[in-house]
Amino acid sequence: QVHLLESGGGLVEAAGSLRLSCVASGSTGVIHLMGWYRQTPGNERGLVAVMGSPGMTNYADSVKGRFTVSRDRAKNMVYLQMNSLKPEDTAVYYCSAEGEPSGLGYRSYWGQGTQVTVSS
Repeated sequence: QVHLLESGGGLVEAAGSLRLSCVASGSTGVIHLMGWYRQTPGNERGLVAVMGSPGMTNYADSVKGRFTVSRDRAKNMVYLQMNSLKPEDTAVYYCSAEGEPSGLGYRSYWGQGTQVTVSS
């Protein structure tokens, strides 16, 4: 079992910056991918950015060039540096991790979410 705990959300003005942090605990040895998703009311949770092997990252087109995902494997942490924030980035941001094989894929773990609100 893996537990994820996010921090760093809040209210920021458009064009501002925020940094989200997430620490994993428990069976962290099974984690091979960590990252961030976000969700707004009435919509499905969608990819923001994930990082697997060193150098392997995947970003949503809407955040490329503005957001940067990074990991500190020694501390079991993942970060999301968000710059040039826009009102449309307002959402609940969830830390995610992929762990041990499950069925045809991998088991996914989620944090409780942290609210990011960008004012215009």
